[in-house]
Order: sequence, then C-alpha cells, then structure tokens
Amino acid sequence: MGDVLTEMKRTKDYLVCIDSDGCLLDNMELKHKECFCPAVVNVWNLQGASKYVREVHEWVNLYSRSRGWNRFPAVVRTLELSYARPELKERGYVLPDLSPLKKWIEETPSLSAVAIDEYAKAHPDCDPLLLQAAQWSREVDANIAHIVRGILPFPGVKEAILKLKEFADVVVVSATPHDALVRELTAVGIAPLMTAIAGQELGTKSQCIRKAMSHGYAPDHVLKIGDAPSDYKAAQDNGVLFNPIVAGDERSSWLNVREVSAEKFKNGTFKGEYQESILKNFFAALAEEPVWKIH
Repeated sequence: MGDVLTEMKRTKDYLVCIDSDGCLLDNMELKHKECFCPAVVNVWNLQGASKYVREVHEWVNLYSRSRGWNRFPAVVRTLELSYARPELKERGYVLPDLSPLKKWIEETPSLSAVAIDEYAKAHPDCDPLLLQAAQWSREVDANIAHIVRGILPFPGVKEAILKLKEFADVVVVSATPHDALVRELTAVGIAPLMTAIAGQELGTKSQCIRKAMSHGYAPDHVLKIGDAPSDYKAAQDNGVLFNPIVAGDERSSWLNVREVSAEKFKNGTFKGEYQESILKNFFAALAEEPVWKIH
C-alpha cells in the first residue's frame, strides 16, 4: 500500500483532517463496552471484579482526558486504576508487575500485537506479561470482527463534510487500521467524499497531518476535527486549528461545524476567542477525577 497522504492531489487552499472512531462514526461506545472491556476481564482473569473493572475501563477510554489513547497505554492505566480500587483489594486481587509492558510501550516503534511477537522472537526471555498483552489485543480485534457492524455516522456528519468540501480538501486521519477504516467509511457512504483516507499504518495523527500539509497548505488554512485530547495535541504539534466533537454531544457539535465553524474557518475568524470557547466545552465534558473517587 502506498502513502495516500503524500500521493494525494491538492485541489483547494484549505485542508480539513478528521478523526474516525467517536468523531465521524458512532462506534466508540460499542467497541469499548462490547469488545475491549470484555477482553480485559477475560485475559487478565478479573471476572470476580468485572463490575469495577468495567467502570474503570469506560472512564479511562470514553469519559476522561485519556479518551482516544492507544490501546496499550490505555490498558496499563485501566489495570493500575482497577487494582488500586478497594473493591479489588478486598477480593484479594494483586496488581501484576506492569513494568515490562510499560518499558516496551516506551521503546517500541509500533504499538501492536505484531510488534510484541517480533520483540518476543528477539528476546527469548520475554516477560509473559507482554505475551498476555498481545493475547488481549488479539482478543479485542476478534471481538471487533465478530460484533462491530451496522455502524452509522453521527447525525449531521455528511452535511458538514459537504459544506467543508466547498472550499477545502477533506481527509480522514485515524488510528484505526486502514482496511477496517475504509470498510466502515465505505459502508456508510463517507469514503467517496474524502480526498484521502489514512489509517494507523501511515503514522501517528500528528505525522499524518504533517504529511498532508506537505502539499503547501498554510497552517491557518488547516483544521483538525476530533473527539479526543490526542486529536487536539496532533493539531498543536502542527500549529493548526482544532474543532472538537464533544463526547456525548456529537450531534450538536457536527451541527455547529456546518453552521458556524466552517464559515469562521474560511473567513479567518476561527482562531482566538471562538476556538477557545469550543475548547472549553470540549474539556469540560472529559473528567479529570475518576467518578468512583468522587462518590
């Protein structure tokens, strides 16, 4: 597969880079509640505390500032917060030593089960915890293949994209694997609207935005749309504008893209007071303190 971002043809002076899961597509809740979390409970043998692990997993991946993290750092955070809960300690659960997994996350060029397999081949004394993490990742993928179908875009997505396409090239920049991304976007009629579709194989979101910008778009003519703080960081890394899709308020967010943000982006009044106001709403919807500590 070639690099669709370096090969794409620029046709407009403006560029919009949009995330997929939880932003274009209403699939984050399904994937995490039905695919990711059951695999955590199963592979880490947490059946006796599933209620509490589920609460932690959903908070880490859907409702907090770590929404949108890569699955491996996110599962580390989920496990650490779960085992720290008194309910698990009362039941005799003891946190395993996660340091080998943390070390691998820091050092690996690619966060994937395949990368763990390659590491294990090169290191015969590889810690079993890494193999457990790879098993978990594969179980997540198997669950997704089995369960995730019939996904729909959020209401207003297509209308907003058509509005942006009047004056901008529009690309998908996502951490989802390319094949799954194209399949899901094609099924709902979004793929044909895109100038390019870039999955995780082409690099981080920050790297992908940079590649797309290499065709000569000015930074103040580039807008990133996303639902997670990691999307905001990717925009900051490249000095471009950011429009959040607020978790739990996606319909209104997309209506606002079409009715307000698109025009402000086009006429140069997006940056400053307007962007700050929508960012405030974005971060207000993502908790900093775990809900079970607040109760």
